Amino acid sequence: MSIKVFIVDDHYMVIEGIRALLQNESNMELVGHAMSVDSCLSYLLQQRPDVILMDINLADKSGIDLCAEIKKLYPGIFILGLSTFNQQSFIRKMMDNGASGYVLKNVTREELVEAITTIVKGKIYLSHEAARSLRSPDESGLPVLTRREKEVLSLIAEGMTNNEVAEKLFISSTTVDTHRKSLLSKLNARNTASLVRIATQLHII
Repeated sequence: MSIKVFIVDDHYMVIEGIRALLQNESNMELVGHAMSVDSCLSYLLQQRPDVILMDINLADKSGIDLCAEIKKLYPGIFILGLSTFNQQSFIRKMMDNGASGYVLKNVTREELVEAITTIVKGKIYLSHEAARSLRSPDESGLPVLTRREKEVLSLIAEGMTNNEVAEKLFISSTTVDTHRKSLLSKLNARNTASLVRIATQLHII
């Protein structure tokens, strides 16, 4: 009997990539995908996949929070966290919220198949990188921010505009914009709202 797999990710390229990896697996069936929290929950009202591959950084809600919500509503569904992040805090929170495994988005086909088949047996699966991160005694995987970047980030989190941050720190708005772009890159965030959410989850602010 095929394992029914559902993908939750707000990047269509990621969805297509996973589809390509799994399309020839005879014991797996991709039953659909959702690019938002609402569409995911709407789907689950009608259908029950065996496994959800869940991006932890969705545009409209943290996948970590969505994981907890789904496990509360549908405890029989297995959830495999998908992420570009390898930080202990993300991995631990995802697992604490009921995920059965965690892999990075650079996962190979063999490892993804192994992860899915492992968690449907009721076991835990962590990718090699995730397992290594959890064994680390510290949060060395956290991005390194400069003092100025931390100052800019804190003010952005307070809702200040570039001009307001510039005035507060006595620097030009162009410099603030440079710091903002650096922060977006370091935290792999697509916009300011995502930047603040990620920084909060990582306890940077």
